[in-house]
Amino acid sequence: MRQFLFLLCAAVPLTSIQAGDWPTWRGTSRDDISSETGLLSEWPEGGPEKLWDTKEAGLGYSSFAIVGNQLFTMGSDGTENDSSDFLMALNVTDGSVNWKTRMGAYRDNGWGGGPRGTPSVSNDGKLVIGISAAGDLVCVRTANGEEVWRKQLAGEGSENAAGFGGSIPNWGYSESPLIDGDRLLCTPGGNAGTVVCLNLQTGETIWQSAELQDNAHYSSIIAVEHANARQYIQLTEKTLFGLSADGKLLWKTEFPGRTAVIPTPVYSEGVVFATAGYGAGCVCVRISDSNEVEPLYDTKDMSNHHGGVLLFEGHIYGHSDSKGLLCQKLETGEIVWTDNNRNRSKGAVAFADGHLYCLNEGDGQCVLAEATPTGYNETGRFTLEPQSEQRNPRGRVWTHPVICNGMLFLRDQEVICCYDIRK
Repeated sequence: MRQFLFLLCAAVPLTSIQAGDWPTWRGTSRDDISSETGLLSEWPEGGPEKLWDTKEAGLGYSSFAIVGNQLFTMGSDGTENDSSDFLMALNVTDGSVNWKTRMGAYRDNGWGGGPRGTPSVSNDGKLVIGISAAGDLVCVRTANGEEVWRKQLAGEGSENAAGFGGSIPNWGYSESPLIDGDRLLCTPGGNAGTVVCLNLQTGETIWQSAELQDNAHYSSIIAVEHANARQYIQLTEKTLFGLSADGKLLWKTEFPGRTAVIPTPVYSEGVVFATAGYGAGCVCVRISDSNEVEPLYDTKDMSNHHGGVLLFEGHIYGHSDSKGLLCQKLETGEIVWTDNNRNRSKGAVAFADGHLYCLNEGDGQCVLAEATPTGYNETGRFTLEPQSEQRNPRGRVWTHPVICNGMLFLRDQEVICCYDIRK
């Protein structure tokens, strides 16, 4: 099996995104739902077979974009002198480093510095874009890491990179940029406009959403088709909103965020769900065809810190502070079940082949559980090994897991591990 997987990955040319690829944050549709099938429904004791591990990823919490035989992520060398964040490509077959490109200066904080967002790969597979913690927006070629263009989200920029008037959030920019066809969207925040849309190939500004001037928090934009029109949905500390394809504000509703608003919004057939931690809870609204907002519920039942939530067959799954992993109905907010904190620690969640992949932030245990409203049923558990010896004492295992081409990818700072999860 291992040789088959290696040959499969090595045989895929990096020319365009294929069905099994994972080209951006939370996957092609930004919903953390993998289309993978034929995966293990139970794990053996000790977990699935590890294919490789590496300690070359650098410091930070960036997750993965995977296209063809390359895995893209970000990290930092974290040294005291001339330290920097970098965008990098690894070979999926063995974890070896293909290239590294410097993005900008390392930004530290009390929970561990380095990049927090995830790179995004263009539809043709030729460009990859990332945002450093300090707001360096950098576009490079996937083949060799050669820089194509760069911008600066914060302030007015410099002579080398124009800025968009934003201010760096407390824990650094954490957004994963959105590629939508020939466009690149991200959230500098500030008085010049919360969201900016750029030409993907050149970095030239197409529009900046001046009608909304919220500061950036830590969530990432999603693109949806609503009422036969393209729409971009984003979440800031106090506002959940939608923008038209030309940057006009279509709708907005208040959000009770505080401290740090991180999870990506969820959209389904006109219903938008958003959640955050620090007691914010969750808000769910229905958007009419004319973009009028109908509140559905506003509760504290799902209060998700930063592990994210996902929607599968009408139910929201994710970890809620104080309640543990839970399942609730999207349209009513009714809690269907909780695991009563049997999962031991909060963390990130992803979906593939009928199962939830839950990565506990405290001890690095990865748990496999059925994604069903009938109740919590765990079918496997193992601990990520090795784990980082460089992680800030206040930091945790916060990188979101990725399932791609029959493999599970986990990270703890400079450590990346790849597992074979096919039957």
